[in-house]
Amino acid sequence: MRVSLSNVGLRYPGATRNAVQDINLAINDGEFLVLVGPSGCGKSTTLRMLAGLELPTEGTVAFDNDDVTTVPAAERDIAMVFQNYALYPHMSVAGNMEFALKNAKMPRDERTARIQKAAELLDIDQYLDRKPRQLSGGQRQRVAMGRAIVRNPQVFLMDEPLSNLDAKLRVQTRGQILQLQRNLGVTTVYVTHDQTEAMTMGDRVVVMNAGRIEQVGRPKDLYNRPETLFVASFIGSPTMNLMPGTLESNGTGRFVRVGRNLVPVPAELEFSHDDVVVGVRPEDLFVPEEAVVDAGSDSDRITMDIKLVESVGSDTYVYGSVHGSPEGTQMVARIGKDQDPAAGERISLLADRQRVLFFDAKTEKLIGAGA
Repeated sequence: MRVSLSNVGLRYPGATRNAVQDINLAINDGEFLVLVGPSGCGKSTTLRMLAGLELPTEGTVAFDNDDVTTVPAAERDIAMVFQNYALYPHMSVAGNMEFALKNAKMPRDERTARIQKAAELLDIDQYLDRKPRQLSGGQRQRVAMGRAIVRNPQVFLMDEPLSNLDAKLRVQTRGQILQLQRNLGVTTVYVTHDQTEAMTMGDRVVVMNAGRIEQVGRPKDLYNRPETLFVASFIGSPTMNLMPGTLESNGTGRFVRVGRNLVPVPAELEFSHDDVVVGVRPEDLFVPEEAVVDAGSDSDRITMDIKLVESVGSDTYVYGSVHGSPEGTQMVARIGKDQDPAAGERISLLADRQRVLFFDAKTEKLIGAGA
């Protein structure tokens, strides 16, 4: 089923501004779409409007070509999986999975067949007689998934379903959810605050901030070409280095001065003013042959005053501040495991020029990339 939101907004009674605003999304049939953003950004509210648990105060929600904006949740062909599992403690696993089917007056034989099939898909068929309290967190989450699957819905809506699981189990379970969705081919909208989950699970990812959509795209596109400073800072771990600077020109071309560093700017980029933010990912910085430089040197390299070095085996992370930056702009570089810089040194780093991004400091929008 195709799902769309057109100019959707929601303002709660008594509020002075919308909780969400100008939401425009077209979700493809069978797509796994992830809504990601910090707490309070409106992602769960958007999901609840898709479910019919909240009614928009403006705009329309459509399933295929049918306007369902005011259709009650019970009449939408959707199934939700919640953060807290929402299982009935007095019922068995089979009873929890069967509950909605009983209410729908489905014949017993069909109910049993659906439960057995879903349980086998989720590898919980051996637990059908157990109560939720006898299960682990991961098993309870699979029961919640099974309860959704047996309804055979047109749309799955998942609201941070893995947030109560430990780190190892989260990795395992998100793989299971993704494989299950691929097997079923059901349109799925998944909410999370974890950008790693978003990047590893979504066919496309919607980054939200302050009730609005910042950017929609494939995970790789969001990572390589963030359209705003917010997306650049939110996607990636460690986050992208964002270094405020000033546009300058001389006889050889244009540069952005970041502290005492001059970052070359492609001739084709157009700037409306001189306040620019230079963005570069930690892994796009590398150490040239002569890494440690003398104090006071100026070049097109980015020099860092090292404060902390962390070795994690396969990589070395170097943390520090941009040399000469009056604001003490912080930066981090991921360099090779064979490099051995030390805190207190000043290191010179070269950036992959094709992967250096330039943002307008006032509008916070992407201007373009280096060359």
